[in-house]
Amino acid sequence: MAFTDFSAALPAPAHPPANPGYGKRCAPDQCPRGEADFVHLRTREAAIAAYIDRLPEGAAIGYKALAANIADYGQQACGKALNFLSDAGHLRRVKEHLRLEDNSFRWVTHTYFSRTSRDDAWWTAFVGRLHGVDLTELERRKKAAEAARAHDVPVPDVPVRAEPVQPAAAPAPAPTSTSAFASAPVQPAATPAPQRPAPSEAYRILARLGRTEPRMTLSARECAALESLAAEWLARGATPDHLVRSLTAGLPQPLRSPGAIARTRLENKMPPEPFHAPAHVNLAVMVCMTCDVADNVKPLIRGVCLDCREEMAAYDAAEDAGVVIDRVPDTFLAVPAQVNVARRADECRAMAGFKARPIPQQMHAPLGQARAE
Repeated sequence: MAFTDFSAALPAPAHPPANPGYGKRCAPDQCPRGEADFVHLRTREAAIAAYIDRLPEGAAIGYKALAANIADYGQQACGKALNFLSDAGHLRRVKEHLRLEDNSFRWVTHTYFSRTSRDDAWWTAFVGRLHGVDLTELERRKKAAEAARAHDVPVPDVPVRAEPVQPAAAPAPAPTSTSAFASAPVQPAATPAPQRPAPSEAYRILARLGRTEPRMTLSARECAALESLAAEWLARGATPDHLVRSLTAGLPQPLRSPGAIARTRLENKMPPEPFHAPAHVNLAVMVCMTCDVADNVKPLIRGVCLDCREEMAAYDAAEDAGVVIDRVPDTFLAVPAQVNVARRADECRAMAGFKARPIPQQMHAPLGQARAE
């Protein structure tokens, strides 16, 4: 099978998400994916950019998270690649100062990614539009759009059926044969019975309680009666495992009425309603990709301050000269390298200003080797 999108990386379902409110954000007005998205980048930057492009919003895209999930590159290589992606116009790191409903403040850091390369003027105008944005309203609109898309998709378990139209009765034709088969009346086709709607997730969780704890086996009538309470648990953020543990842990002995115990626990242990404090962006500043210095403190050139740009230039020069910068230290190797202890001790004494000791000569050849004549 041939692939037309060569720059797209495979999705990474195991990639960790960032803390709530942090992580990757997609810049607006991006071009659709194509095979020429990152051809202007080097191989390493193109691979990491394609990987980030496939990640969902809110994913952790720091250099540590990327190095833990991309086997080909380490932390230093991923950190430098993020800097070069910013230099190419694909990444910007923005700190947003949020003001909550209770007049408390907090800083959050977002890394905005754009598949389309942008210049400094575009990014500056984009960050300027973030001032005064109501994040609560954006979240509400996002959930409403997701719910609308979910309702537009037809549910296969509950098909929509129209009422069958009964055709007008036609006069019966005159019998042409006197046989018993010809004189038998024709039976009308049976109308198919309407399909029952599929049970909800809350009903299925209650029906499966007996698999976890046989003493909590509920009947169909009990599951239907408790379905609304279990659905309220799920609506308030409880997971199915949390709901099952709350209904099956610490049961009394003997257990006489599982339905009554399930109702009591569902009512008395109901989780609180989630509280979403309204948040407004009080201030948004662009920060350096490496040192997090704000653009109102030091000037940034394509998302990187002047000091960090000097390090980027030195990194490029070292790579061009063939110097391995991303070398793994010997202490992290599974089999540490052999070190001449006497020579190393002599170097340490010399650095400390002490007189060097004579290095003892090897008197015997290693096993398996003949002494040189």
